[in-house]
Amino acid sequence: MAQARAALRDVVPRLVALVRSVPDADSAAVGTWTVGDVAAHLAHVFRLDTDAVAGRPVPHATVTTAGMAEVNAKMLAEDGERDPAVLADRIGALADEFDDVASRSRAATVDWLQGVRLPPSAVACHLLEECLVHGYDIARVTGRPWPIQRHHALLAVEEGALPLIAALPPAAFLNEEKAGSYRARFEVRLRGGGRTLLVFDGGSLTLDAAGAGDVDARVSADPAALMLMFIGRQGQWKPLLEGKLAAWGRRPWKLARMFTVISPP
Repeated sequence: MAQARAALRDVVPRLVALVRSVPDADSAAVGTWTVGDVAAHLAHVFRLDTDAVAGRPVPHATVTTAGMAEVNAKMLAEDGERDPAVLADRIGALADEFDDVASRSRAATVDWLQGVRLPPSAVACHLLEECLVHGYDIARVTGRPWPIQRHHALLAVEEGALPLIAALPPAAFLNEEKAGSYRARFEVRLRGGGRTLLVFDGGSLTLDAAGAGDVDARVSADPAALMLMFIGRQGQWKPLLEGKLAAWGRRPWKLARMFTVISPP
């Protein structure tokens, strides 16, 4: 939690400044969302994760792509604020509240979406991932820099995304139609971090901490590049050409399909 809080204290001021600098909140950003929608969504995530760590009720949601799209659309419809300056102030205030709540949290686990029990640190790292990814979204539209530090991305993936994959139902992070016939095992080595075995088995994604064993491929990845690929913000070819992604083993070509079957909520 201390590392997650420190990372958020590094990232949030840059995020607030980025949101405040948005020249046109109606510019298209991600999917059907405008930049203003992305900023409003960030405020909603801060509220949700703060409430979770504080032990307060969180919205009812099914954590799948469709389920979260429904919840996010409802929150955006109920909150008409899209002024970048107002949303920047809101995010800054909510970040302060989150840090205060997190500093006083002594719970081993808290209730998150879909009744999942998570360590408060995993909630904090989920929030960090949201800041990093949506900061990237806003920066890409506005043409402003958004460097992602390796140790921040490492926290977001290892202590945020992976605990969610482990805690949620095994189909939560998959495209049901595309994943049904897909079977593969990848040992993922995050640069600067540890190793994780991802097991895709006919519509399920699980983590195997027991060891690599027989794998289709071993993958070495820069944490920020993998995070952006995993969340659908970047394809695999640019990281491959830049040396931020490498795969080897008996069936490394299976990696290409992995990014088509993953569908993060």
